[in-house]
Amino acid sequence: EVQLVESGGGLVQPGGSLRLSCAASGFTFSYSYMTWARQAPGKGLEWVSTISSSGRVTRYADSVKDRFTISRDNNMKTLYLQMNSLKPEDTAVYYCLKSQTVDGIRGQGTQVTVSS
Repeated sequence: EVQLVESGGGLVQPGGSLRLSCAASGFTFSYSYMTWARQAPGKGLEWVSTISSSGRVTRYADSVKDRFTISRDNNMKTLYLQMNSLKPEDTAVYYCLKSQTVDGIRGQGTQVTVSS
């Protein structure tokens, strides 16, 4: 059974940083593209970033480019999202997905709130 467990969310002031983690199990993590997506209150699921199975190729939404960094540790079966220069509009529940898009198996999410 595929399991994805996100952690690392919380309340942070504008301009601050957070690092999200996603622990994966139940599938061959090192073979899978992985994605971060987010859902703000009252909005649909928004694609944030995708990383290739090796970690060599990454893609970002324009809204987070140059502020967020996706990475992975295939030995630890863990996906990361380093978020810097956070803005109030980054407030959302963040999900990791076993896919290249927002259409895939996802975890329960972790709440990120950016507010002063």
